[in-house]
Amino acid sequence: MNTLNLSPLFRTAIGFDRLARMADNAATADVSYPPYNIEKTGEDAYRLIMAVAGFGSDDIELTTQDNTLVITGRVPSDAPKPEVLYRGIAGRAFERRFVLADHIVVEGADLKNGLLHVGLKRVVPEALKPRRISIGAATPAIANDALVASATQAA
Repeated sequence: MNTLNLSPLFRTAIGFDRLARMADNAATADVSYPPYNIEKTGEDAYRLIMAVAGFGSDDIELTTQDNTLVITGRVPSDAPKPEVLYRGIAGRAFERRFVLADHIVVEGADLKNGLLHVGLKRVVPEALKPRRISIGAATPAIANDALVASATQAA
């Protein structure tokens, strides 16, 4: 397998450490377990559905930090270990990371029928939303006051 080394690019770039981390994680991540779907449920709403057969709600932990959603599944060590003749259901521990776009928040999570449902929503702050500015005709008094104010600030 060919390995792509991006380190020469990041030696001369400042402030792209998050991008370098994402590239490293993508190259080393196990992208097959556990399987998941990402659905768009509305204009600004998404749902992540992850197959977590054999895990209970106490075995799964969800955390968000720095625009990253981390889902961790731990197998309880006190569970009885039966003799397995064929293993088709993987019950191993996992950690799955998802990079969230700006202003994406996790609304909640639910576990039913072996599927973990995580609700995500884009919440754009009012200050960043586009706003319409009406254009009005300036009265001569307002225009004169603006000229006087700019002249006194320049002096």
